[in-house]
Amino acid sequence: MKCAFLLGSPDISGGTYVIFEHAIRMNRRGIDITIITEEKVDMNRLFWHIEANELTWETYESAKDILYDIVIATWWKTVYDIYKIKAKKYAYFVQSIESKFYLEKEVPLKKLIDCTYLLPIFYITEATWIKNYLKKNYDQKADIVLNGIRKDIYTTRSNCIAPRNMNKLRVLVEGHLGVHFKNTKKTIELCRISKADEIWLMTGSEINEYPGVDRIFSKIPIFETPKIYNSCDVIIKLSYVEGMFGPPLEMFHCRGTAIVYDVTGYDEYIKHDYNAFVVKVDDEDQVVKYINVLKERPQYLKKLKRGAIKTANEWPDWETQSLCFEKVLKKNVKTSQNISQRSLESKTKLFLDFFYIAEEYRKGLLKKEEIEKGKAFFKKIKNKINKKFKKLYNLFIRN
Repeated sequence: MKCAFLLGSPDISGGTYVIFEHAIRMNRRGIDITIITEEKVDMNRLFWHIEANELTWETYESAKDILYDIVIATWWKTVYDIYKIKAKKYAYFVQSIESKFYLEKEVPLKKLIDCTYLLPIFYITEATWIKNYLKKNYDQKADIVLNGIRKDIYTTRSNCIAPRNMNKLRVLVEGHLGVHFKNTKKTIELCRISKADEIWLMTGSEINEYPGVDRIFSKIPIFETPKIYNSCDVIIKLSYVEGMFGPPLEMFHCRGTAIVYDVTGYDEYIKHDYNAFVVKVDDEDQVVKYINVLKERPQYLKKLKRGAIKTANEWPDWETQSLCFEKVLKKNVKTSQNISQRSLESKTKLFLDFFYIAEEYRKGLLKKEEIEKGKAFFKKIKNKINKKFKKLYNLFIRN
């Protein structure tokens, strides 16, 4: 089977990590795997996951005349590029409902993203909630393959950067900064007002220091992350949107527990008061209370860690899940309906045309709204001048 994944970015992200884990293992089993990107990728950008160097890398331009058995879009923007590559079958690996990543005011963009779930192609996903969402809202039947875990590196036998202290609570915050749905800034603030003894930050953002954070780990290769997990007691992960997030599961494998919001996908493996604490979204006071419980009641911390390691022991590895992913692809190459390259092009371009029309209309409304605000503000100023400086108003402004 000749398979191509369309990749938005090769840089550090949970979504790209999942793609790499599937692709690398399929490639090692003899599947012809290609990663296709908009521009040629400098292999130095793969420092964080060096095994991705094993894969064949192409651009849309260099791969345009190659015929693949299946081409897989992996991000909403790649769906709108999928027609550029020749394939017998087309698929979309949905790792989240990505319109949820954007602000409510960005209506045309959110609708454009949701249109990617209307195409007559094969859908595969990583989480039960996404499978159900696609069926309920778009009547799309998606195959599901849960993410695996690197049991060769995420293990209790891993080294640590600094030993844990039974009398202190060391918390880990993970996530990019400046991405609103990751909620990393607020998570750090809540940790700071709690009774946690140390706050560590692991982020894909390029920073050297952050107020109130004891240690920062920026852009860390995956083989180095277990040392960080094994040095901390609990990961505080308060993102607003997830597919099936990996960091808490990685922490479970490294003798830790977690505090998370009841965000999409948490219930795939997290059980409140068994292996972690689950908090209603934006219940910030409860987050602080739970951190303090883990600090003040070491026995409770031990209880959650026991549940976490049991969950970890029962979770499948990446080799198992990648093989499942491969089987699903092969099945659909043989049985799923086919759509032509030309048909995909016409449909995606139609969606894009409607987006541009809607976006221009939205910009026009915003411009009109700004003009009206300006007029109202100027009128308000005029009235103030009229009341306080009547003569000046009559002389210079009224007419």
